[in-house]
Amino acid sequence: MIEHLIFKGTADYSAWDIARIFDQMGGELNAATAKEYTLVHARFLDAHLDEAFAVMADMVARPLMAELDAEREVVLEEVALYEDSPSELIHDYLAETVFGEHPLGRQIIGTAETLNGLDEAVITSYHREHYVNPAIVIAAAGNLSHERIVELARRHFGDGAAAAAPTAPPQRRPSSRHDASFLSKETEQFHVCLGAPTMARDDPRRFALSVLDTALGGSSSSRLFQEIREKRGLVYSVYSYTSLYADTGLVAISFGSRPEGLAECMELCTTELRGLAESISDDEVERTKEQIKGQIVLSMESPSARMHRLGRSVLMDLEIQTLDGMLAQIDAVDRPAVVALAREYYDIAAWSAVCIGPEAAPFQATVGDYAWAGSA
Repeated sequence: MIEHLIFKGTADYSAWDIARIFDQMGGELNAATAKEYTLVHARFLDAHLDEAFAVMADMVARPLMAELDAEREVVLEEVALYEDSPSELIHDYLAETVFGEHPLGRQIIGTAETLNGLDEAVITSYHREHYVNPAIVIAAAGNLSHERIVELARRHFGDGAAAAAPTAPPQRRPSSRHDASFLSKETEQFHVCLGAPTMARDDPRRFALSVLDTALGGSSSSRLFQEIREKRGLVYSVYSYTSLYADTGLVAISFGSRPEGLAECMELCTTELRGLAESISDDEVERTKEQIKGQIVLSMESPSARMHRLGRSVLMDLEIQTLDGMLAQIDAVDRPAVVALAREYYDIAAWSAVCIGPEAAPFQATVGDYAWAGSA
């Protein structure tokens, strides 16, 4: 809700002013909320730095929280849109199943019930406690100087000496489960995710995990894509991914299939997982490392990508690495490190499976040894 409300105006800029100023610049202003942070970001010509910074700082630090009831309806429409998008909803359904009562199991967007329960006092109090200087990271990239950004930060945010950074309550790391769950929706495809907890984001083995994930299902030459889509034509989309957080993480596989291909897709995914540690080769590891290094180098050509990388590193208390440093970390990954992670985190007996589709029976038939968590 705060992400939405900061666009509704501040003491110095109305909602119309905010929209007009960035449109007049030919710029782009947006925001996003993740499980652990909210991001306000913009892209504009360097000549407009001072004005863009002033508007963004006012939005983040001094929003009026105006038009709450009207904006609540907008967010409720976003919830409805999200509920109508099973290919997106399936990932939160997996997190709910894997993480259980851990906060990472909750949907970022909330529910109609939680949104309707918010009032101005609750929202203002949350903003006052969390949107404070020690918790705010400012990252920038492009034709600018560090000194100029520091000067603007001091001008618009002050020194923040009286503010205290909020602390997150400690969380118990979720244990591995082997549950299956089904959500009924009138869809043409069965949308499926399989996943399990993994390492936290500051684990030094995360570079090896990136190599393993990319080899499994992170590209068009990956095992899952080649085996399930290219060779058999069973799906349009199949991929693996990782999401790393402060105290834990998630490894996952996702695909969408028509009813007649569901069982074979599930079998192919589980077969890949069971044989992953023993079958991955030195050549596959080296080839995947080169792929990742190429992606890193190409991403550095984008000022936005550089900005996001810097911001995430500082916000998440990770080392800010040079390009050469990142490439060296990937180069240092070897097959034994990848194999060890495959054995530790890609054991299908410790994974859960979720499905969204028109009927439970076809999916339930593919997960016979899972603990059935039920249908919704």
